[in-house]
Amino acid sequence: MTAPAIRQAVVVGATAWGTTLAVHLARNGVPVTLLARDAAEAEQLDEAREHRRRLPGIAFPDSLAVSGAPAVVSGADLVAFVVPSRTLIANARLVATHVPAGATVLSAVKGIEAETGRRMSEVLAAELPGRPVAVLSGPNLSREVAEGLPGSTVIATVDGPVEALRTAFHSSSLRVYTSDDVIGVEMGGALKNVIAIAAGMVDALGFGDNAKAALLTRGLAEMMRLGVAAGANPITFQGLAGFGDLVASSYSPFARNRRLGELIARDTPLEAALALLGSTAEGVTTIPAARALAARLGVEMPITEGLHQVLYGGVTLRVAMDALMAREPRPEH
Repeated sequence: MTAPAIRQAVVVGATAWGTTLAVHLARNGVPVTLLARDAAEAEQLDEAREHRRRLPGIAFPDSLAVSGAPAVVSGADLVAFVVPSRTLIANARLVATHVPAGATVLSAVKGIEAETGRRMSEVLAAELPGRPVAVLSGPNLSREVAEGLPGSTVIATVDGPVEALRTAFHSSSLRVYTSDDVIGVEMGGALKNVIAIAAGMVDALGFGDNAKAALLTRGLAEMMRLGVAAGANPITFQGLAGFGDLVASSYSPFARNRRLGELIARDTPLEAALALLGSTAEGVTTIPAARALAARLGVEMPITEGLHQVLYGGVTLRVAMDALMAREPRPEH
C-alpha cells in the first residue's frame, strides 16, 4: 500500500537551510510555502524570487510560495522548522494555534536547549502536542544542496509517515535514508558542531592532519558517549548523521562552526567572530548545553570541556590544548 503523499508543506524559517529545503521540496513537486520572519521579509523574498543574502543565485521555483503570515500553516500536513535553536520555542508558539492536529512537524534544527538539555524534537513535541514528530539531519551544506550537488540525509521518526516524508525529500541529487533513532540523529547533528569548532582551530593553528584526524576520531567517541547515555543507538554515530555530518562540518570552508573555530584561533573575540560570520553557529550554544547534559548524565567530554574553557572561561587555546595532550594515557576502547 502506497503511503499518502505530502500534499502541502510549510517551511518555517527563511534561513539558508530553510530556504534550501523549501526550494528542494518545490523542485520535487511538493507544494510548499516558505514562512518568513514577517511580511516585509516575505515581500522582499517574493519580489526577488531568491534569497540574495543567504543563497544568492538560487532561483525560487515558480511553485514556491512565500508568506509572512503564521496562519499559512493551517493547510499544511508537513510543517518543517528550520530556525536557530534559540528561537525554536518562539517560532513554534507563533504558529501553534494554526498547525493542524494531524500535521507532521519536522525539525531540521541542529542544537540542544541550553537551559534544559532538551533536543529540538522534544521542544516541538511539548509546544505542539499530539502531532507526529520527525527530524532531518546529515552532511547537508545548504549551498551544495541548493545547487543540486549529490548528497544524502537522514529522516528519523517513530510516529511520523516515514514513507511519505522520504518521498517528499528524496531526489536524484539528495538520497534520503530513514531511521527510528530520533535521539541519535539529533544528538549527532548537534554535537558535531562542537567538534567542528575545534577542527577549525586545528586548521588555523596549522597543527596538521595527524592532529585533525585524532581530534575527529576522539570527538566522534565523545559524541557517541553522550548520545548513548541519552538513549541513542551507538551505530547511528557511524552513519550520515554522526560521522558523515562531522566530516562535512569539519572540512568544508562553508561550514559556519569550522569557520568560527578558525576565527577564534586567530584571536578574534567570540562576539566579533560571530558578527563576522553573519549567521548562526549552533556550536556556540551547544557547548554549554552539552557540557551541562554530560554532567547530569555522568559522561566525560574533555574536548567539549576544553572548548567551554576557551570560549567562556578565559583560558587560552594553547593552555586548553596542552591540558588535552597531558591527559592520562588509556586504552582506546
